[in-house]
Amino acid sequence: MFRYIVRRLLQMVLTFFGATFVVFALTFANQDDPLQALAGERPITESQRLALTERYHLNESFLTQYWYYMKGLLTGDLGTSLTGQKISAMLANAWPVTVKLALLAIVIAATIAVTAGVYSAIKRGGLFDNVTLIATLVVLAMPIVVLAPLAQLIFGIKLGWFPPTATRDASLWDLLLPALVLGSLVIATELRVTRTSVVENLRADYVRTARAKGLTRRRVIWVHVLRNSLIPVVTLIGVDLGGLMSGAIVTEKIFNIPGVGFNIARAITTEDGPLVVGFVSVLVIIFLVVNLLVDLLYAALDPRIRYE
Repeated sequence: MFRYIVRRLLQMVLTFFGATFVVFALTFANQDDPLQALAGERPITESQRLALTERYHLNESFLTQYWYYMKGLLTGDLGTSLTGQKISAMLANAWPVTVKLALLAIVIAATIAVTAGVYSAIKRGGLFDNVTLIATLVVLAMPIVVLAPLAQLIFGIKLGWFPPTATRDASLWDLLLPALVLGSLVIATELRVTRTSVVENLRADYVRTARAKGLTRRRVIWVHVLRNSLIPVVTLIGVDLGGLMSGAIVTEKIFNIPGVGFNIARAITTEDGPLVVGFVSVLVIIFLVVNLLVDLLYAALDPRIRYE
């Protein structure tokens, strides 16, 4: 186990540097005139341009800029946004609402997906199973850029069931509609994986043995089958958590939630490269750590799994 953790940590380091390099390269290649984009239609004097260019190393080569960035990142300094604000301070303000939104979305998605997936597998071929499969196809076909404004218009503005926007100090109720929209990104996939896994395990030899011993159907399903079936689902949930963090860019922008995704979307619009790379780098770290924790949970879910 110790060697496995060390090996995974080394892989995480390589993945982190590779991901930040790609993000930095894409941001660098996409920049036209970030200073003018930030200023909008207001003119920038030559002295201001020179000062900002030197301050943010915009006159340096790509590799030099990347070196300056990684040097600051490894010392805990995320840098300064083109607006003059510290990126670490902006992240501290934006982070709580995004974490709350992502956790609420993953809890809703996992609860619905696992419950419906297990019941669909038990009633395989029935009405509920067929309706569920059709519903998941519809959800998978609906991109979040369509689903989010549609949900906001219908349930937030027309019907007034939910607040159409949310603030930094939003309650769970204020974030419920955005969380449902965000959770729709993963709920269909998790439900289908749960159903397939449960169906396969219901046909396993250990299930027939458990029933032959006289165990009730409920105990066989909820104690034995579900535990083995959750292994691929837990893997998917861990990956989905990172996906929800990135998917929050669209959701937070539409619902005007001042979180990490909202700041990244605004930074992309204004070509604020340091802010984009700083926030994305933190998301990469979270994604890698969550996936490591998910891998370590395998042994707890299935004692047959051991890491060499």
